[in-house]
Amino acid sequence: MTNSPDFDFRNNFPSDFTWGVATSSFQIEGAAAVDGKGPSIWDTFCLDQNNIKDGSDGIVACDHYHRYQEDVGIMASIGVDAYRFSFAWARVQPDGKGAWNEAGFDFYDRLLTELASKGIRAHATLYHWDLPQGLQDDGGWLNRETAYRFADYAREIARRFGNRLEAIATHNEPWCTANLGYGNAQFAPGVADLKQSIQVSHHLLLSHGLAMSAMREVGSSAQLGIVLNQWTADAATDSQADRDMAEFEYARSVQWFMDPIFKGRYPELALRGHGENAPVVADGDLAIIHQKIDFLGSNYYFRSWCSASTPPVPAPARHGVTDMGWEIFPEGLSELLLKLKAEYPDLPPVYITENGMANPDVLENGRVHDTARIAYVRSHLAALKDAMDAGVNVRGYFLWSLLDNFEWNSGYAKRFGIVHVDYANQQRTLKDSALWYREFIASRIKA
Repeated sequence: MTNSPDFDFRNNFPSDFTWGVATSSFQIEGAAAVDGKGPSIWDTFCLDQNNIKDGSDGIVACDHYHRYQEDVGIMASIGVDAYRFSFAWARVQPDGKGAWNEAGFDFYDRLLTELASKGIRAHATLYHWDLPQGLQDDGGWLNRETAYRFADYAREIARRFGNRLEAIATHNEPWCTANLGYGNAQFAPGVADLKQSIQVSHHLLLSHGLAMSAMREVGSSAQLGIVLNQWTADAATDSQADRDMAEFEYARSVQWFMDPIFKGRYPELALRGHGENAPVVADGDLAIIHQKIDFLGSNYYFRSWCSASTPPVPAPARHGVTDMGWEIFPEGLSELLLKLKAEYPDLPPVYITENGMANPDVLENGRVHDTARIAYVRSHLAALKDAMDAGVNVRGYFLWSLLDNFEWNSGYAKRFGIVHVDYANQQRTLKDSALWYREFIASRIKA
């Protein structure tokens, strides 16, 4: 892989390769209680300012609910083929059960119409962490019934919009929902209970399977799949302890979600490691989860560096770290994709549904010179092309994110966008990375 900054990196990806940008509902929409929207667990989580590092919330965010036309216009000016966004469940069904909210559906109808008018294909995610609070009051994802309510919601989205969406992903990063929401309380709903987190992970996978069946029942023409956050797990040293730690980390994270979908079982190593915390799995659950998907969305940001030492051996970070403190390791993307191809012979077409970096961006004289982000994207695209040249069937790349936005428990302190947002006046400014991405997309080599 060539990482030299002076590398003449031409767009020699396939001519039909999809170039996109991605966002999620809670992070950008705002309009938290507008037009009948119900509260989500993130609205509730933000009420305790101690949960968010800058004490902020998502009440306004990027005000995309009112500014979606401007934002779609920005996408069109960059030249992307596709836009990945998520539906806010509580906007279309305020309690997560019962009555639908037509005003909420109308917003997404307007968004899809605007995207179509610009020739931008819509890739939707049903769940990007913002569970309706009404369902949380009934037990949230720890309650098995939530999986069935999710299937009802998926069915309705597919019935209404399934023929206007290029793709529908059931979940975004269920690992985060389970481990950060229920494992260490970093994310909503703020639970710290290992046993609960593992049970939640099973209910999330069950809901995925139920939703896949529900959407197929209504005859949606959209491609159906799931989006997982994935990484390689590398041992810090050759010690047995580090190697064991890396093997278990990969099993409990990547294989934990991949194996039930593609092999119909949980990885044995992870089950043994979880011991009495292993999930309760009802008869027939794995058959529901283990069904064909049309695509796999893979989100890649970093590798997992595994050191059993005290203190742990730090990752080498030869390419530096992001503003999140995450090691920049583009090689891990190609390594991950090749590993998935080898482990899962039935692997469907893959989309890189998120990849990007937080950077301490500063707006000066109307410009944001985010050269580090350009280098990050270039190096990861080079790694992606290496994997494709080695036979991995990757169909598209979605840069995270279109806009600076509400970055979960970091609030507005971390900027992932290729478009700068001044939160005081909602002014959007294309960063140098957006200008670079526009030029790169425009330079695609025609077949």
